[in-house]
Amino acid sequence: MKLPLIKLVFIFAAMFGLHLSVYATTDLANGKKIDQQKCYACHAKKSGFGNGDMIYTRSDSKVKNLQNLKTMVARCNTELRLDLFPEDEADVTAFLNKQFYKFK
Repeated sequence: MKLPLIKLVFIFAAMFGLHLSVYATTDLANGKKIDQQKCYACHAKKSGFGNGDMIYTRSDSKVKNLQNLKTMVARCNTELRLDLFPEDEADVTAFLNKQFYKFK
């Protein structure tokens, strides 16, 4: 019995430890939840106005493109020891992009 080509691809990837999760779609609800639980309070404090969303919409934003946004999310995760998995970082990035930045 022959396996369909797609099954062979998954078996090959599993055998060699390749992570297929990079091709998975992001979970915006998870990104929003993480933003609210782990990001908002810190950003509210940094803004000086008690509004964590202001950091995303300020005129002097350091985030100029999607790659900058990914880098900033990863940096916060690392420096603040948020213990986010790569999939969580991707979810937060996708949520912030959809909600605030709108990069293509």
